[in-house]
This record gives sequence, structure tokens and C-alpha cells, in this order.
Amino acid sequence: MRPAVVDNTDPAASAKLVANLAGQGSSARVTGGYAGGNRQHLDYDTLQEHAAENTTSDLAFRGVLTDHSTAVWRGMIKVDEGAQSTDAFQECRNMLLSTDAHADAIPGLEILADEVACTHAAAIAQVDKEQLFYLNSRGLDESVAKSMVVEGFLQSLVERLKEGPVREEISELLSERLDEILA
Repeated sequence: MRPAVVDNTDPAASAKLVANLAGQGSSARVTGGYAGGNRQHLDYDTLQEHAAENTTSDLAFRGVLTDHSTAVWRGMIKVDEGAQSTDAFQECRNMLLSTDAHADAIPGLEILADEVACTHAAAIAQVDKEQLFYLNSRGLDESVAKSMVVEGFLQSLVERLKEGPVREEISELLSERLDEILA
């Protein structure tokens, strides 16, 4: 199965991703990454809809933004009435590489069942100056050190994928896109 790829070079890229867990015992694992540069605006809406019992979902998004780029991620976990024993998680983490970049991460829960475990997380931060200092003190220049920190931040997304051609393709696409925005 080929990964879905949104053209992050589009000045206003947008995507809606839906995981509809309609069968008892169904599960979904969604992994997304984005890298914006220049004046791009990236907009992602995700929905994990649990419509049956004993369903699980796990969604992880990570974004890297530089220059004057912006991103908005809106995530919703919806648990329908009667979808007992649902287990759902969503997270969105963003790394800002410029003081002019901006990200909004808006997780949401709509739960109409009683016996569920649903959690979400969101974070927006800049490159850790201590990590840069450590790498600089080991002889790496600023741009190489920054690249390594960003690659490490995105590596957790790649590690969520099974070894094989899809994982290799995603890793290559992320690397190419990082080269573009960090140049």
C-alpha cells in the first residue's frame, strides 16, 4: 500500500483524514508528518470515529515549520453511543524553526459511551538550545546540529512504520523535504 502524500510544497496544502472504525474489534494506526517553509499554510483535520465495540485507534502527527509558515491540526476522537471498550489516542507535536513560524494543535474528544480510554496530547516548541549546545560542543556546526535535532524529532514517525518499502519511501520523502526547507 502506497502512503498518502499531501504536496507540502503547495502554498496552502490541506487534508482531511478519517479513520472510521465501524466493525467490532477494528483498529487504526495513523501516522502523519509535515514540513512547511516560506509562507506556506498547512491545514490538517483528522477524525477517529469509533462506531463499534472493542475498537482501538492510535494517531500521531509531527510537524516542522520554518520561515513564516503556519500549520493548523484539528483532531477529533469521536466515540459513538454503544461503542464500549474503545481505546483511542491522538497526538500532534510541532517544532518551530523560526520565531515567525506558527502552529495550532487542537485535539478534541466527543464521547457518547461509558467504558472508554481516550487520551490526547499536543505540543509546540522550538529547537532545544541545550541539544544544539551539546552537539556544537562535540564539533558539529550550527546547521548540521539543527538538522540532526529535527531529524531526530521526526524519526519517531518513521519508527511507527513497519520495516520495508513504505518506511523507506516515507523516510526519503521526509529527508528531501527537510533539505528543501532547511536550505
